[in-house]
Amino acid sequence: MVLTPVRRNVLALGLDYACFLIGMSFASQTTILPAFAAHLGASNVLIGAIPAVLTLGWFLPSLLAAHHVEGLPRKLPFVLRYTVWERVPMLGLAAVAFLLADAAPRLALGLFFALILLMTATGGTLMPAWMDVIGRAVPTTLRGRFFGVANVVAAVGGLLGSVLVAWWLSAVAPPRSYALCFAAAFVFLAVSYVALATAREPAGIPVTAPGRLGAYLRRMPGLLRADADLRWFLAARTAGIVGTMGNGFYTVYALRALDAQEWHVGAFTTSFLAGQVIGNLALGWLADRAGHRIVLVAGAAAQTAGALAALAATSSGALGPVFVLVGVHQASMHVSARTILLEFARDPAQRPTYIGLGNTALAPVTFAGPLAAGVLADHAGFAAVFAASAVTSALAIGVLLARVREPRARVR
Repeated sequence: MVLTPVRRNVLALGLDYACFLIGMSFASQTTILPAFAAHLGASNVLIGAIPAVLTLGWFLPSLLAAHHVEGLPRKLPFVLRYTVWERVPMLGLAAVAFLLADAAPRLALGLFFALILLMTATGGTLMPAWMDVIGRAVPTTLRGRFFGVANVVAAVGGLLGSVLVAWWLSAVAPPRSYALCFAAAFVFLAVSYVALATAREPAGIPVTAPGRLGAYLRRMPGLLRADADLRWFLAARTAGIVGTMGNGFYTVYALRALDAQEWHVGAFTTSFLAGQVIGNLALGWLADRAGHRIVLVAGAAAQTAGALAALAATSSGALGPVFVLVGVHQASMHVSARTILLEFARDPAQRPTYIGLGNTALAPVTFAGPLAAGVLADHAGFAAVFAASAVTSALAIGVLLARVREPRARVR
């Protein structure tokens, strides 16, 4: 069968995205990374810093990069040139776990944070360009299923991988068990790069020189004033991000307060990925038919329910449904959190700016929220963190429903 250009790109970009996520499931920020940091002796504040560092890297550089990206006639070569620095750090983590974790845990912990920051900062820099390629290559009413199906493939692959992770964590003594996880992650990230390189970027609209960065940045307040839906969307995302503050502590709570064993981390990863499968199957279909706003509402509802379930848990086994719900929330983010920004941009030439602004505007809360959660866990306990997560996730639902219009329903 001869593939049309659209199908070829959907296949190549979907394989890139799916393999990248499979790789990251071997180094899950919800389970593996906090557990490895705890093995290195990290405090609650440092464990809370893991999602802070990750999200700071993913979010902060995007708007600065968007200024450059808008002036590029083709975005894919830019992504391919620099995304290697998004992948090589995982190999570095494997080396740190193999060689330094036992001999020099403090040094290993410092390198751990440096490598995950390099990985995510590169990803955040490339995000506007990569999403613009998606916007050109994948039709609007196919993007939900594109991300949904790719995420299902990733979650199924991650589920199979979680069996291997659970076996490694039970049969191989740490930190070598974690090193094996990071090495496996790098293999899938390398396959992802090969898939991305086979994509063919469709021709874009004519571009003009981006001008000075200062003038570009001064346009952003006016853009926000003119687009009330974008303003309220960012407010809802702010509340939703604070609502995820408990995610980095569910595994640690199980290990430290509920007497879970190391191998339970693999089981939690399985539950998390099962939630992603369920979420993506339903939410990708829903996004294409009803829009992305309702998907984000469903994800925030799952996050709220997960935090409440964690509050009620009295055993490590009772946390299984919590990780399922976190997986559903993660699916909603993958399907719609950035995709909706492509539709907020009435002018396709502004897609990189909307993606960049949508990321960078959220950087402060993505950094400060998890750190505050670590301080809160130290001073008030895990229950206070989970309660704050539930309240702010519920607030995100209210803002999305009351203030944000579905972009497809807006008068153009």
